Amino acid sequence: MSPIFDLAVLGAGASGLFCALTAARRGRSVLLLDHLARPARKLRLSGGGRCNFTNMQLSAADYVGGNPHFPKSALARFGPWDAVALVEEFGLPWEEREQGRCFLRCGADRLADGLLGAARAAGVVFVFGAPVTAVEPGGPFVVRAGGEAHRAHRVVLALGGPSWKGSGGTRAAFDLARGLGLPVVSPRAALAPLAWAGEGGLEPVGLTGLSVRVALSWPDGASGGAIPAGSVTDELLFTHQGISGPAVLRASLRLAPGAALAADFLPGEEVAAVLAEASTKALVRNALCARFPARLAAALAGEAGETRVADLGKAALAKLAARLKNLPVMPAAAPGFERAEVTAGGVDTAALSSKDLSARALPGFYCIGEAVDVTGDLGGYNLHWAWASGHAAGSAA
Repeated sequence: MSPIFDLAVLGAGASGLFCALTAARRGRSVLLLDHLARPARKLRLSGGGRCNFTNMQLSAADYVGGNPHFPKSALARFGPWDAVALVEEFGLPWEEREQGRCFLRCGADRLADGLLGAARAAGVVFVFGAPVTAVEPGGPFVVRAGGEAHRAHRVVLALGGPSWKGSGGTRAAFDLARGLGLPVVSPRAALAPLAWAGEGGLEPVGLTGLSVRVALSWPDGASGGAIPAGSVTDELLFTHQGISGPAVLRASLRLAPGAALAADFLPGEEVAAVLAEASTKALVRNALCARFPARLAAALAGEAGETRVADLGKAALAKLAARLKNLPVMPAAAPGFERAEVTAGGVDTAALSSKDLSARALPGFYCIGEAVDVTGDLGGYNLHWAWASGHAAGSAA
């Protein structure tokens, strides 16, 4: 007969590893399972291998989901300096960059291996390379993985989502949650580039590699209507398939399926004022070169490009202003999981306690990390949610 553990943690990514470590250091007997033989692949790849592990400016407002207040409790009990203390425990150098983003100054492998080593030292039992196929409630729970049955009094679901091709992500968390009767908000790809064919002669394929600062606005609608209309100002990158860059990734998190963005290529400025800086004899496309690379200036100018500034009438100016300040961007398709950094949606937070991430209708069962309908903005927020939610469940389970 297999031993009965105090806690079985399903998934050895950032949230699962930290949850297992937290619980083991409280004296719990912990079993940690993962379908990968070498787990924490997404953590190892994060931040370009340098791991953007937290953000000094974070708040609950940096997260989206069905309940915008849900992350507050976990974030209040595990803040940015707690994340710093975690990486410093393993002797890892780090630095704060612009917008409060904190990165390791060494490979993210060292953090992943540090967590694994600390968990092993705390007595956590590892079962890796064994996909979890079923969880059977009872006293105790039975977890079936790799053809074996494991028993535990409590179970934490930390299997993440299917985002980021090559990271080993799957939909198993959502399948298991549904099988246990927990409601799941439809998962969608987020923090992802968008496929876009262009608009009115402005075609990304001809602008590949160019980057520009824009304001992207979205309407109400994502996360079941919980995300209000808003905008983000950041860099947009044209690609051969559409658009990418921080502005696009951040907007994709908040954009409802089937909705369009609006692009403002002169945030904080008016088109007439920009043109007024140029000679009245200058062509409109050349006047716009004061703000944009020549190729982009010509594409944005459109049919007004060969008109002299002095000859641009009111109607033509209004049309140009609409193009530069409110260009519709309708994605050709929903973002794909293979290029998305995170999975939005997940286990509905209405079914969970915000204090410890426990399932209200299933005592002893917890859901953390990317498996939950809490998704952070670009800049270290999602990895911090992994730490904070893992800490909350690991401190209670």
